[in-house]
Amino acid sequence: MRGIAILGIMLHNYCHFVKGVARESEYQFLETRNEYFWQMLADLDEWLPLHLLSYFGHYGVPVFLFLSGFGLVMKYENSPSEGQGEVPLLRFLRYHYLKLLRLLVVGFVLFLMVDAVTPARFTFRWYNVIAQLLMYINVLPVPDKIIWPGIYWFFGLMMELYLVYRLLLYRSSSWVVVALIVVCWLLQAFCDPVGDTLNRLRYNFIGGMLPFGLGILGGRWRSQLSQIVERGMIFHLVLLLLSVVLTFVMCLSFQSWLWIPVVIIIGTIAIVKVMPKVVLKMLVWFGSISAAMFVAHPIARKFFYPAAWRGDPYDGLILYVLVAIGLSWAVKQMIERIPSPKL
Repeated sequence: MRGIAILGIMLHNYCHFVKGVARESEYQFLETRNEYFWQMLADLDEWLPLHLLSYFGHYGVPVFLFLSGFGLVMKYENSPSEGQGEVPLLRFLRYHYLKLLRLLVVGFVLFLMVDAVTPARFTFRWYNVIAQLLMYINVLPVPDKIIWPGIYWFFGLMMELYLVYRLLLYRSSSWVVVALIVVCWLLQAFCDPVGDTLNRLRYNFIGGMLPFGLGILGGRWRSQLSQIVERGMIFHLVLLLLSVVLTFVMCLSFQSWLWIPVVIIIGTIAIVKVMPKVVLKMLVWFGSISAAMFVAHPIARKFFYPAAWRGDPYDGLILYVLVAIGLSWAVKQMIERIPSPKL
């Protein structure tokens, strides 16, 4: 699942820069973008893969959030023998902040150097750089204008979710998790679909609580989840087909759009179960470098997205993918040389 998620994110973050491609509705529900996407589907051409990756690729983020929630339950709630269940709040937050910083600092520093010597240089303000490194930039006004190269907002989101988990959800009733998911959904459901309030909420934990909470519930109900996951190939093929259809249909309405992450997660699980072993091994490898690729691919993108603006996106895309993979491997070696934090 990590491999699928990171490939979706990496390809999305190039494709949505391509001139003329259908762009996503990620933080706001934009009818004009949806209409343009359906228009592009009606006029099928060789750009179809670019439209699909641009429009849907960002849903790799909720897959990561689901896996994060699942992993926290497995680490802190299902391993009492390791003595990890009673970690104090500040030690818990320090440990997870340093784990994220270990990734962020390598990618961000490399990106700053590349950005300084390439065209379309971004104007970084010192207080925004500090906010990025301390991972609170998400809560500042107009986050989509100050968070560059974009994807690093995820680190601030994760710190918020770690705080919410430790304060409210750790070993609480599963109904508390469900209640918090409902509250966060309602806070979005009554927003203007194109308003700044919804935009701000979706950059923060309120927008990510649905997939994260599902991961927590999945970790707690893993025996029931396993019974579903272990069903036969036909079941998962039907589940995958249903997930694809629902994903397209749910894009048509603001209220159903808020729940698409549920379908995406189900569909991703189904993809893994029907995947040929050869492809699955490749995706497992991508999953093993997913953290490094997450911070490295914006660096590669900075070199190659001018090709997308020139109208030759596939030329730039193949070079971008090759460089992003190689750079991710190199960044992984750098990250592994930074001492891991101790819990």
